[in-house]
Amino acid sequence: MEAIIEGLRTGVEWVFEVTAYPILAYFLVINTSLLLLILFASVNFTAHLRRQSFAGARTTAASPLSPGISVIIPAYNESTVIATSVRSVLDLRYPDHEVVIVNDGSTDDTLQILIDSYGLVEDPRDVLIKVPVRGQVRAVYRARDAALPIVVIDTENSGRSDSLNMGLNAASKDLVVMVDADSLLDPDSLLVVSKPFTDDPERVIATGGVVRVANGCEVVGGRVVNVKMPRNYFARIQIVEYLRSFLLGRAGWSQLNSLILISGAFGMFRRDLVIEAGGLDADCIGEDFELVMRLHRRMRLAKKKYRVVFIAEPVCWTEVPSTAAVLARQRRRWHRGLWEVLTKYRGMTFNPRYGSIGMVALPYYWIFELIAPAIELFGIIIVPLGLLLGVVNVPYALAFIAVAYLYAIFVSLMALLVEEASFHRYNRWQDLWVALLVSVQENLGYRQLTAVWRIQGWWAALRGKKQVWGTMTRTGFESASK
Repeated sequence: MEAIIEGLRTGVEWVFEVTAYPILAYFLVINTSLLLLILFASVNFTAHLRRQSFAGARTTAASPLSPGISVIIPAYNESTVIATSVRSVLDLRYPDHEVVIVNDGSTDDTLQILIDSYGLVEDPRDVLIKVPVRGQVRAVYRARDAALPIVVIDTENSGRSDSLNMGLNAASKDLVVMVDADSLLDPDSLLVVSKPFTDDPERVIATGGVVRVANGCEVVGGRVVNVKMPRNYFARIQIVEYLRSFLLGRAGWSQLNSLILISGAFGMFRRDLVIEAGGLDADCIGEDFELVMRLHRRMRLAKKKYRVVFIAEPVCWTEVPSTAAVLARQRRRWHRGLWEVLTKYRGMTFNPRYGSIGMVALPYYWIFELIAPAIELFGIIIVPLGLLLGVVNVPYALAFIAVAYLYAIFVSLMALLVEEASFHRYNRWQDLWVALLVSVQENLGYRQLTAVWRIQGWWAALRGKKQVWGTMTRTGFESASK
């Protein structure tokens, strides 16, 4: 037994000597890079807020020259949220927009709810197929009231990406917005997210908006009327994650003109370019990421000047997983999608032909997004084990905790500070204190758990295991008290 322990100690000592300082350096760099993105995001927010007073939103809302927008909503078994979500889109302030819902072979009463809620009748029209799709059209519906700009395509079940491609075929406007069925949009969402297209129509090819957590918020008529912190533990922690990733991280990359990921929950694109590119890749788990990367590559190879822009406000609200099982499936799927897209476009990485996308953004995603969970788990295993065996000294262990966790907590607190100073979404002190507490709690168990889930998703991809989406349990949106 002593020989086994001694052999283990020798092995751990060798591993520690090789990796001790690289591990510290890795966590120092990753947290510093996040802090820098937050600083770049604050610059982005400052410029955005300064422009708000003269942005011309009211003029755009009344102008018949504003580009038309098709809002595409794929829906599979979304009966608890579909009526509220569609209503929030129909009521948006915009002079020319339509709603295209693709019912992806739902087995619940999603389709019937749409028919009853909006007085739909069957439409004999044929959908012109410009982007190849797998799901066959079973029926097309339109509103009996011709003034109601809503189209529902009922198809065989073929997945989210294929449903979005069907929506692209059915859409009739110049710009398309892809919105999840569990999402609610703020009233001026289309006005603000489309503004870069009107300001710079030749170069802007895509824009992305903020995604925030709707769990716990009060909703009336498809509008979030009272922003509150949810009671659910997992939903609370995801609020801090979404602030860092969706609001601050992507705002920072946008400021650097290196945004490579637009959330599938709220992205706007030029429809002609998406159709030319062949629509979304139905075989890719990270289809939203893959589409943006494909557009980047096509524009770079064509040597055209272009921009992909992130808009800090207004907001798309979405229901996030509230159970460990559903959240685990989501994180496995996200990390698997990250691996698939990065490997598909590996030829762009460290390739100066693709500018900051190839030289900065893609290397960052490889080093600090893809392999981060592996480094995380390695560190939390090797350091305690080394302490137990007498290989790791206490000063190093404290340095590891400071760099990997205390610094991460500081970054999260800075993210909350920047968000609160810029947009002040949470009006109750109680919610702010909860957010601060969650920023600490996130690093004590949750962060390690998500690292395990992400590694599982990566491992499944490496083994070629078939991806099963599973069911996202919806609780629906909470109505405001009467």
